[in-house]
Amino acid sequence: MSVATYDPGAAAVSITPAALRHFEKKLAAEQSAKLLRLSTAPSGCSGHSYVLDMVEAAKPDDQIIAASDTVKLAIDAQALAILRGTEIDLVTEGVNRVVKFRNPNVVAECGCGESFTVNPV
Repeated sequence: MSVATYDPGAAAVSITPAALRHFEKKLAAEQSAKLLRLSTAPSGCSGHSYVLDMVEAAKPDDQIIAASDTVKLAIDAQALAILRGTEIDLVTEGVNRVVKFRNPNVVAECGCGESFTVNPV
């Protein structure tokens, strides 16, 4: 048996070094975007999908995480409960590089990987 301890100071979402380098390049190339914004949207057969946008500014209720000196992540307050503990990674699949979300709250995913389900919060 393991015991999980709630840490209110812990980052809601983490970004791996590979993903961080990827986002640093993307933000440097984008003239108007200042930060990444992570949210969810109703989608697919499982209920939720991840939405990751490069934006100029966070929304008023977003939680801001400074992932590095150049990458800041804004997390939608409405989605925070189902995103808490998520790790964002950049992985190579064949000849493609894909942003992956490792979310410990996910209890099911659709077959194509577009949407996911979490237990009610």
